[in-house]
Amino acid sequence: MFDKLMAAQQKAEEIKKRLDQVMVAGEAEGGAIKVIATANREVTDVRIDPAFLAHVDREQLEELLAVAINNAMKQAENVSQAEMQGAAKDMLGGLGGLF
Repeated sequence: MFDKLMAAQQKAEEIKKRLDQVMVAGEAEGGAIKVIATANREVTDVRIDPAFLAHVDREQLEELLAVAINNAMKQAENVSQAEMQGAAKDMLGGLGGLF
């Protein structure tokens, strides 16, 4: 039992390292604002089109930035869940097709 627990912990660490390498993006305003993050939900870059920035007020920019960040976090969550489900399926052998 202890061996299985250690194996599960090691697999979780491997998945976390892999998710650190997977990049996702969230956009707003047709790509004028783009947020890049890892699948572990760490924002690594924010890009704002200078032409768009010249014609937007602060409040609108803040709202759209929040939208882009939330979109990136949703993408990260989807990738993370897919990785975890795949790992659970591998570790549990599918339990007769339940996963």
